Amino acid sequence: MSDLTSRIREKLAAPQMINLATVTEVGTPWVRYVMAVTDDDLTMRVATFLGSRKVAQINQNPEVHASCGVTSLSEASDYLQIQARATVSTDEAERCHVWNDGLKAYFRGPDDPNLAVLVLKPYRIELQTMASMTPEVWESEY
Repeated sequence: MSDLTSRIREKLAAPQMINLATVTEVGTPWVRYVMAVTDDDLTMRVATFLGSRKVAQINQNPEVHASCGVTSLSEASDYLQIQARATVSTDEAERCHVWNDGLKAYFRGPDDPNLAVLVLKPYRIELQTMASMTPEVWESEY
């Protein structure tokens, strides 16, 4: 594993708020905050309502973009720009994978038929440091 991959994994290790952009039905971008969990292979997962706008948008166009890593401007050191392809899953294993107690306010459990999981497979990640104008680029091998 490369040093860059290690640093990206470190940035994504904890569940975190990200900005997720999708493409609307009329071709314009739409950005919202979502909570994401990331696996060691850099796959990101987001719990959402099956009937949400983002689900409809991803079903029409799977290209998404995410930004994350900065939670405070005074403490900002670096951040990630992530290009990915997303799929929508209602698979039981996926829903159990993202389930946490914070979701109880929205869903009755991982078996709730309204719960869907956005599975984001990054193919390009830019690690941008505040000290450099040129990002380091990770690209998927698949």
